[in-house]
Amino acid sequence: MAGAAGLVAAMTTGGDAVAARTARAVRGGGGGEDRFARGELRGVWIATVANLDWPSRKGLTAAAQEAELIAHLDRAVRLRLNAVVLQVRPTADALWPSPYEPWADCLTGVQGQDPGWDPLATAVREAHDRGLELHAWFNPYRVANHTDPARLAASHPARRNPDWVLPYGGKLYYNPGLPEVRRFVQDAMLDAVRRYEIDAVHWDDYFYPYPVAGEAFKDDAAYERYGGGFADRAAWRRDNVDRLVREMGERIRETRQGVRFGISPFAVWRNKATDPLGSDTRAGVETYDDLHADTRKWVKEGWIDYIAPQIYWYIGLSTADYAKVLTWWAATVRGTGVGLYVGEALYKAGDPAQPAPWQDPAELSRHLTLARDHDEVGGHIFFSAKHVAADRIGAMARVVADHYQDRVRAPR
Repeated sequence: MAGAAGLVAAMTTGGDAVAARTARAVRGGGGGEDRFARGELRGVWIATVANLDWPSRKGLTAAAQEAELIAHLDRAVRLRLNAVVLQVRPTADALWPSPYEPWADCLTGVQGQDPGWDPLATAVREAHDRGLELHAWFNPYRVANHTDPARLAASHPARRNPDWVLPYGGKLYYNPGLPEVRRFVQDAMLDAVRRYEIDAVHWDDYFYPYPVAGEAFKDDAAYERYGGGFADRAAWRRDNVDRLVREMGERIRETRQGVRFGISPFAVWRNKATDPLGSDTRAGVETYDDLHADTRKWVKEGWIDYIAPQIYWYIGLSTADYAKVLTWWAATVRGTGVGLYVGEALYKAGDPAQPAPWQDPAELSRHLTLARDHDEVGGHIFFSAKHVAADRIGAMARVVADHYQDRVRAPR
């Protein structure tokens, strides 16, 4: 921890100048040598929604929040990781002073309340000081984990524009079928790209919401207005998400050169029984059909810089074998120039509710051994930070001992 003067400076200095200065220093001012040899991506997700990883609870002081964040970064360094994927827009709110959206309630417990510091500026600076990349993780459409707009901050765009929002499955979502929504969420995320030297924009697996049995996502009015010319509603919905992805990639490149765009989807695009181009799986969810996310197309079209499928299954699982899904993704990215980083389910290791393979500390290490047979795999990201810290059965320690003996920089 910095002394009192340093802490005050960190909390009051604007994100742009500090983050930019520090990043240039760590990277050698644009002309110097990298601190480490370049190699694979070794990342960890730090989730802030519902305080899953950080802050450990709402309402901590700014100093305590910063101390916890730095502990996560220091742990990443000790484990010879080289990237943190920090969730900075969990529920259409922000972990930086955004002119578009209110402060996130995971900080103070009150959405819209200033926490007294700039977490994103500090995260960028402190990560780069340690030779870590900072991938800023945004959720495009989720508004709240409840359905009561009155619980949102009075300034929240969802309250100012109630026609933008739909309830579904006990949550609130922005309607992806509205062009004004698509533009707004891009603008809100690009504010962080403009103001902070983040290394990447990162999205997770939430586009249209995961299906809820017996409930319809009621976007009839938007479909009636904008769905003409499409074969069906599903094709229109996929086009809405395609537009979001393509436009965001273009706008990131226009806003700041060198910032990558990555997406971490549910790992099954389509089962082979549904589509001969699909994976040899029998998954209950297919992103193309259920989330209207054509993840394979985004890779083939080169709209994104990397994809990090959440292959959260063990080797040999009958319905979705890690080895088979990995092979499918390696073939999918081959020749496209899109990076492939595998999302790893560290959170399952040692969980007594999980089947026997997840009780074996060596299961995750075997994943990385298997991945080395595929040249297309450029690294792994582990979910999530609190499980890295707890490491219930030593699965992460085994990964480090077997695979991360030296520190390397993330690939570019």
